[in-house]
Amino acid sequence: MIRKLSRGLGASIRKFTGKGKNLKKEIGALYLAYKRKDIPIYTKIIIMVVVAYALSPIDIIPDFIPVLGLLDDIIIVPLGIALAVRLIPKDVMDQCRIDAERQYNKIKKKSYLFAILIVLVWILIITYIILKIKSWLY
Repeated sequence: MIRKLSRGLGASIRKFTGKGKNLKKEIGALYLAYKRKDIPIYTKIIIMVVVAYALSPIDIIPDFIPVLGLLDDIIIVPLGIALAVRLIPKDVMDQCRIDAERQYNKIKKKSYLFAILIVLVWILIITYIILKIKSWLY
């Protein structure tokens, strides 16, 4: 019984985090769609509002309010994305998703390199501090 519950919970968590990653990619695809000339102005306005709200640190309902603060992130952002995606022709949105995926993968590779660089810098700083402390003690 406990195993079934833990498996179900694990699957739910994986599904939820997968949807979060998809939302990030959809936002990137929407931004690319916004830059296209074949998208109508009213659709561009909706895209601009949705992308700006999704990326903005300011929410309609502040996050520090228990439960309600997270509702906008869970409900408002996905609904806005869904509305914007509906207004964009399917073939255009598919192309924007492909382009966003390519750009996301390039950024992801660069972020790993920067993470490794930062870790190496921290290792050097810590090593330097340890050597200085050792030299002061002896």
